[in-house]
Amino acid sequence: MLPDLDAANTVQMNSDTQFPTLVKLIKSLDTAAISQERKHALKPLIDYIQNKVESNQNIRLNFICTHNSRRSHLSQVWAQTIAAYFDIDKVSAYSGGTEATALFPIVAATLSDQGFKIDKLSNFENPIYAIKYADNEAAIIGFSKRFDHSFNPKSNFAAILTCSSADKGCPFIMGAEERIPILFEDPKTFDNSPVQKEKYLEKSIEIASELFYVFNQINNSI
Repeated sequence: MLPDLDAANTVQMNSDTQFPTLVKLIKSLDTAAISQERKHALKPLIDYIQNKVESNQNIRLNFICTHNSRRSHLSQVWAQTIAAYFDIDKVSAYSGGTEATALFPIVAATLSDQGFKIDKLSNFENPIYAIKYADNEAAIIGFSKRFDHSFNPKSNFAAILTCSSADKGCPFIMGAEERIPILFEDPKTFDNSPVQKEKYLEKSIEIASELFYVFNQINNSI
């Protein structure tokens, strides 16, 4: 079993290439409040990534929610960003839903407020966003799609369920090497309320903190 590291004991190799505001936020993430129950839920994802690192294989993570509009996109973006922060190579983060809708605009606004640079590439009903965490890294392409869309991997990936309805509705995911539920509460509950912005920021931080914990457990010096 890997030790429960903290951020102070881990050397970040790639943070100098990321946007300063974003790096400051990542360095401020607090994993102390993550419960033992949540750590237990995150352990299969840690093990999956560690096994891929040790065998020098590509690490494909497909975050799946019902509508691919909120939690799955936040998870995809933060996984790709934090993997780069810890200089863990060969990570490709994806997202999908059991149906396609649209990336909720408040999610894009939240990420922008947190330091990501976002360009809206189309204005269709299901718009496409380019989400950058560093000048010299490829943009994360954000748009709503089914989990088995051609944009996503067909095999050799981990399917990471981020909502309970997708978890219940997808007992089997074709091509997935592992099926890992790490469920988050839906910030949609607070849509059109006075605390909407605050609650989306909180959810983004919660997801970022748990993924920081995950990647901080990875021994990348093998």
